[in-house]
Amino acid sequence: MTNNFVDTFKDRTVLVTGHTGFKGTWLTIWLNMLGAKVIGYSLDPLTNKDLFVLSGIENKITDIRGDIRDQLAIENVFQQYRPEIVFHLAAQPLVKYSYSHPKETYDVNVMGTMNILEAIRKTEETKIGIFITTDKCYENKEWVWGYREIDPVGGYDPYSSSKACCELLVASYRNSYFNEKNFSEHGKIISTVRAGNVIGGGDWAEDRIVPDSVRAIEKGKPISIRSPKSIRPWQHVLEPLSGYLLLTSQILTHGPAFSGAWNFGPGEEGNVSVENLVSLLVDIWGEGTWEINQQADVHEANLLSLDISKAKHQLNWSPKWNIHETIEKTVHWYKSYKNCDIYNLCTNQIVDYCRE
Repeated sequence: MTNNFVDTFKDRTVLVTGHTGFKGTWLTIWLNMLGAKVIGYSLDPLTNKDLFVLSGIENKITDIRGDIRDQLAIENVFQQYRPEIVFHLAAQPLVKYSYSHPKETYDVNVMGTMNILEAIRKTEETKIGIFITTDKCYENKEWVWGYREIDPVGGYDPYSSSKACCELLVASYRNSYFNEKNFSEHGKIISTVRAGNVIGGGDWAEDRIVPDSVRAIEKGKPISIRSPKSIRPWQHVLEPLSGYLLLTSQILTHGPAFSGAWNFGPGEEGNVSVENLVSLLVDIWGEGTWEINQQADVHEANLLSLDISKAKHQLNWSPKWNIHETIEKTVHWYKSYKNCDIYNLCTNQIVDYCRE
């Protein structure tokens, strides 16, 4: 693999919360390839079809099951394993679910983040915390410009609001306990990372357009689209993960200059409507139909995009795959997973990504 962090993580102890989820599993596989000593802390996978289960990655790492809301359990993990680096992905990640389960969403996303921050504060060996939030943490004004890291956070729905709260919480801890001015005293750096709408093989979550589309195609049913004209920053899961890894590598090398918030989104051509995304997926798949679901649903933003200038200029990071390549890689995974070794399927895509 040719990248800027190929030797960064070898033999380092890395804690990944939410490692049984879609994004967390991909990150765990990548870190395992890089030679990290990965400690995973998460709830059980939702189904036997989840990427975590199919990949068999649990046999290659230290796999711990627990709730991010359980402060004592988290402190025990930190005390036992003393991770140097923490990637905090554990979350309630669905907008629609957050409307029917608001308290759970805030408990998991906000207080779960508080528990990780407290564990980092109390663990001398833990030096870096990377907190994964979302592009939806911004106060969305439905404008055509991409949101920058300095723009106000907000959130219309409970999920988006909870992630904005996480941003404020992390910023407060950075100012109060991990201030850059006092780095020589505490030696800790925390950053938040905001990605776009991440897609890729192995996602089976409900109410996400790609897994919903795959399920419909496999059953021979039309794909139901709720908001055909809504524009989102679509990107393959490996794109933001490469940004998280590169950011961590730069923190290890250069210290607090890389603390703060970071956007990792697609190029401008990746900002396409749900309708165009599904049309492209059906075209590349070679079968499938779709229809618009006119049923009234919860509020969703019509327009959202990210400005990634900071990552481009300060990290020398840029997305590698355009929207067509992103859909091609995603479709290839879903058309292959039933007849191949899933771990190898994922690692091969990571190797292909790193070569480009």
